Amino acid sequence: MSIYSVPEAVGLPQSVEEGAAFAGRSLSLPRLSLFRLLPVNGSGVVASAAWAVFGLSCLWWEDRGDWSRTHEVAISAFVIAGIVLVTTLSGSLLGRFGAGLQKRAPWLLVLGLFLSLWEVATAKFGWLPLPFFPPPQAIVEVYTDDLPKLLDSAFASVKLQLGGYVIGAVAGFLTGVSIGWSRSVGYWVHPILRFIGPLPATAWLPIAFFTFPSSWSASTFLIALATGFPVTVLTWSGVASVSNAYYDVARTLGAKPSFLVLKVAIPAALPHVFVGLFMGLGSSFAVLVVAEMIGVKSGLGWYLQWAQGWAAYANMYAALIVMSLLCSGAITLLFRTRDRLLVWQKGVVKW
Repeated sequence: MSIYSVPEAVGLPQSVEEGAAFAGRSLSLPRLSLFRLLPVNGSGVVASAAWAVFGLSCLWWEDRGDWSRTHEVAISAFVIAGIVLVTTLSGSLLGRFGAGLQKRAPWLLVLGLFLSLWEVATAKFGWLPLPFFPPPQAIVEVYTDDLPKLLDSAFASVKLQLGGYVIGAVAGFLTGVSIGWSRSVGYWVHPILRFIGPLPATAWLPIAFFTFPSSWSASTFLIALATGFPVTVLTWSGVASVSNAYYDVARTLGAKPSFLVLKVAIPAALPHVFVGLFMGLGSSFAVLVVAEMIGVKSGLGWYLQWAQGWAAYANMYAALIVMSLLCSGAITLLFRTRDRLLVWQKGVVKW
């Protein structure tokens, strides 16, 4: 065999046309990833194994402390491992549920490995010092033994945060629309907004608790203040950025000023308004915790302060998890509300 027949022997292209076709085939090779290297539904199988490892880590060694929920946590881990495995193997028969679990299989894998490492590092070998780093079964024990107090605190926080957030959002929306629409209102309100807005809401704690008759009303004011500023600024920006062509077309058709505000300015500014609502939601949760720690006698912030005072760090972490779930649920609800009200945006912007 001569050296000129090497390309033909190894399957390399021998002409310009064959070279182009070969390059096209090489560029269309599928991208490889960690989970595509596994068998079909392999990520779900590995996630199930990770949860089984977590269950075994709970039972394999003796606990270094006195925790009463170790066996229950292990059984729950084995149950989750079985559910993940069965759902993975029969994912096509379960429709959307199976597809959703398969999509979240990498997260389930990471969570199972994290819980296994957490269990070994705390309850089994004590690599992390107690009581600052309690094991997973200690968190579960809080949810089973101290659930009524935790639920009462969560309910009190929801009432306080919801009231302040709604007041701040409504006030910020009305103020932002007024500033963006009327120059005279902007002349008087804009300097006040620039003076009060940049200051953190927690800086007004002494004045608020001195001015208002109760700690509950003072906390509501602080949450409303933290929510109102971003909503005001973003609403003002949205109304001010509406194109004049929209107003000209509406005036040509005989629209009155009230129609221009309600049917032109506000709908066009809604994307900016929802950005302000998202920003205000995060600020309101931060102020909620501080206000409950200082003045309010109930709520998750008060519960955190109480747990820290008694060095009950498991209770503190349990309250933080509940607070995170509440905030995540509020954000999800706000996202769905935005998607329903701004459904017309799907044909305008890329989601």
